[in-house]
Amino acid sequence: MAVFGLVSAVAGFVKVRYLIDKATIDNMVFRMHYRITSAILFVCCVIVSANNLIGDPINCISETGAVSGHVINTYCWITYTFTLPGSFAKPVGTHVAHPGLGTDVGEKRYHSYYQWVPFMLFFQGVLFYAPHWMWKQWEEGKIRIISEGMRGAMVETKQERQAKTERLVQYLVETLHLHNSYAAGYFFCEALNFLNTVGNIFFVDTFLGGAFLTYGTEVLKFSNMNQEQRSDPMIEVFPRVTKCTFHKFGASGTIQKLDALCVLALNILNEKIYIFLWFWFIILAVISGGAMLYSMAIVLMPSWRETIMKKRFKFGTPATVSALIRKTQVGDFLMLHLLGQNMNLMMFNETLEELCRRLQFGSGSGASPTSVPSAPSTLEMSPMYPQIDKYGKDTEI
Repeated sequence: MAVFGLVSAVAGFVKVRYLIDKATIDNMVFRMHYRITSAILFVCCVIVSANNLIGDPINCISETGAVSGHVINTYCWITYTFTLPGSFAKPVGTHVAHPGLGTDVGEKRYHSYYQWVPFMLFFQGVLFYAPHWMWKQWEEGKIRIISEGMRGAMVETKQERQAKTERLVQYLVETLHLHNSYAAGYFFCEALNFLNTVGNIFFVDTFLGGAFLTYGTEVLKFSNMNQEQRSDPMIEVFPRVTKCTFHKFGASGTIQKLDALCVLALNILNEKIYIFLWFWFIILAVISGGAMLYSMAIVLMPSWRETIMKKRFKFGTPATVSALIRKTQVGDFLMLHLLGQNMNLMMFNETLEELCRRLQFGSGSGASPTSVPSAPSTLEMSPMYPQIDKYGKDTEI
């Protein structure tokens, strides 16, 4: 029951939030990193830390009872154990007692990672959550404030919708071309997600002694091989029985060498966790790379922005969309894109239509919407914040 209690504490990463309660400030791929991947890693950390699932993580037996079993277990857990790579392919029961064991001749492969697996998984979970935390600090709740009362289903009257739309459009016009640093922060954190995924693949590979990069492909090849001729790569990377050497002084002061066989029950879980993470990291890296290409197309290709407006948000005629894209920059487009994710489609289209009308009117009258010296604070968009009308009087929205 304690395990389920710990796992339930991680459920907040994947819980469903209603759109009206919390603004969406990123895309689905971004959420795959800090919600799904972080939750997976934290849950795996809890599982491998729960000793009551499999008993003791290590149990060693030696030839003599001169040393307590608890001492041997503790020593082999905090130092290392080893296997013999040349013995993995030998028949079990006739040539070797267990895969990877035999006489101490030839190369030895040392295993000292197992005590660090829970810490490693927790640290990786923090790494995958970090870009989201950075973006939240950069974003400062701007989308939530300016879309307050406009998220979710439309239940207001036409007059209320129109008043909120005019207020939002006024903010967009006054801050036109002032959102590029906002967009730079978003695209930086998105690139950080991709680099984080690729970096974690090599990080785990170093942690496991260079065995992680080909771990998934080796397991796939193993599953398709003849049963009599195959050697399980999961047992090679995460051996279930290993050897440990303990030295002690004898009664006469001579050094005695004790050979111990250690059962690593925890590796039954580790091998399954890391084969899942191998496939998940590969899929996540490909999807994140695609998301980066999508963002690069948004930044470099105005025609791509027009396509998004027409296809995703079903807005306006080609001429209207083209005029809107010409008058806005990348930062303005990202702001509109995030607003479109939070607002009802009909209300968002009304906002875009009013924005186009304001921009065309401003250009026709010689007024430049970019002549504002600085962007007003997003607090001024709050329904409870007093605003100054064109006559200098305080008004409440």
